[in-house]
Amino acid sequence: MTRMPVLYLSHGAPPLADDDVWTGQLAEWSADLPRPTSILMVSAHWEEAPLSIGATETVPLVYDFWGFPQHYYDVRYEAPGAPELAADVRKLLPGVAQDAERGLDHGAYVPLVEMYPEGDIPVLQLSMPTLEPEYLFGLGQRLAPLRDQGVLIVGSGFTTHNLRGMNPDPHGAPQAWSAEFDEWAGRAVSAGDVDEVLDFAGKAPAARIAHPRTEHFAPLFVALGAAGTGGRSVIDGFWHGLAKRSFQFG
Repeated sequence: MTRMPVLYLSHGAPPLADDDVWTGQLAEWSADLPRPTSILMVSAHWEEAPLSIGATETVPLVYDFWGFPQHYYDVRYEAPGAPELAADVRKLLPGVAQDAERGLDHGAYVPLVEMYPEGDIPVLQLSMPTLEPEYLFGLGQRLAPLRDQGVLIVGSGFTTHNLRGMNPDPHGAPQAWSAEFDEWAGRAVSAGDVDEVLDFAGKAPAARIAHPRTEHFAPLFVALGAAGTGGRSVIDGFWHGLAKRSFQFG
């Protein structure tokens, strides 16, 4: 079986579906990947301790956003549950809890709708019990054997994420802090400089402006741990001034 790559992607808000460029980039990316047997998603939008897995059968999506037009709440993504993957995760992470009623949140289903629109690949979501970089990197290392079983491990966040600093124009220029952090991230991740990335708060330019809270950068640490090597940028550029840079490892 082909060893699967690992992804870190900038997932976008629900209006991502209205951006033809970005949706096209996600679709092209998935078309170039080996077809996974299942997908393990680590989303910025599920922080729960203890470490937990979500539903292993198809349950309603989590519409964890407010104030959007109704059609964004009408989106469905009825991917199969992944009980076999859940059993494998339990072997690698003894004692992992389960929230049997929790469906996929928008950090998971928004990109998957574009990448795997048929919704026929089993998906399992894993929580982040902490935002501590070293813990999440170690978590990724423990999950790495899943790659040899055809599992696509995906960290879903946003390379810069300061909603107060968004440009009202979807295609408008980023502010300097977003551009500088994005350039640093592209360089550090491509070089496989794990120490630099894990210490991003002390090493990256404008780190606390780019991420007033770090939950959208944290899934990258899981991806890095599962990959064990540097990644390449597959998508770059900006959306409302936020960096949508996304990486593939392996």
